[in-house]
Amino acid sequence: MSGERSQIGATVGSVNIDVAVIPCAGAGTRMRPATRIVPKPLIPVIDRPVIQYVAEEAVSAGITEIVLVVDERPGDPVMSHFTDGEPVPGLEDITFTRAVQDAPRGLGDAVLCAAEAVGDRPFLCMLSDMFPRPGRSYAHRLVEAFDGRTVLAVQPMPDEYFVRWGFVATGGDPADGIVEVTGAVEKPGPDAPSNLGLPGRYVFTSEIFELLSSQEPGHGGEIQLTDAIDALARRDQAVGVVVGDDLFDTGIPAGLLEATAAVGLSRPDLAEQFRRALDRMLETEA
Repeated sequence: MSGERSQIGATVGSVNIDVAVIPCAGAGTRMRPATRIVPKPLIPVIDRPVIQYVAEEAVSAGITEIVLVVDERPGDPVMSHFTDGEPVPGLEDITFTRAVQDAPRGLGDAVLCAAEAVGDRPFLCMLSDMFPRPGRSYAHRLVEAFDGRTVLAVQPMPDEYFVRWGFVATGGDPADGIVEVTGAVEKPGPDAPSNLGLPGRYVFTSEIFELLSSQEPGHGGEIQLTDAIDALARRDQAVGVVVGDDLFDTGIPAGLLEATAAVGLSRPDLAEQFRRALDRMLETEA
């Protein structure tokens, strides 16, 4: 575990949440062969890497420091994207902090690697391959909902995701888009406790680090973040914010294609030409 910190400061709502953790050390096996050379967070969506859009979503929630949890790849290309050369437009005032996950021990271990950089602050956690639809920010909604308990984005998902995501148990129906979370399980299969999956946006307190540091390996022999969420939920320390389908999983080819289409249709400099091209392709296929 390693970290290098600089200044902080920004207030969103009534709680000071100024730091975000973005795990970036995944191997990206579902995107091979592209990720043999290019780290998964740097796969481009048109002309910017996925990680840049995720960082911009963090900034929209008032974040001023971003902790990138990276692997030991030579040259650290993910960190270099933000810190080498000219500042990235729109992110000039962000402090980027580096933490290293030296071996692939799971998402929970990746989050734990940020403990030194985060300290005792509450923090936003965002998966680098979950891409926000242009103009949407679930990060902002989670930060505003934070009341001292863990806040989770939860999303209604079809059955085929039960073997791919973590899912939560709830204490009742949502009220005003908020649901009490009573448990969580990683990749539950047909025994999923609900249809509400975890799409990779969270707000945690530093208590998550204490749980992860003593946690035994779970599903797949890895330190699972979902298992720590389950422990918090069983203590009545977790709530869910129900979100829609505005996050695309760019860690799989279909999700990257959806994200690319969403950006292409939203950009004034591309939308008209892109729509014409799509219409031609659809006519040809018909």
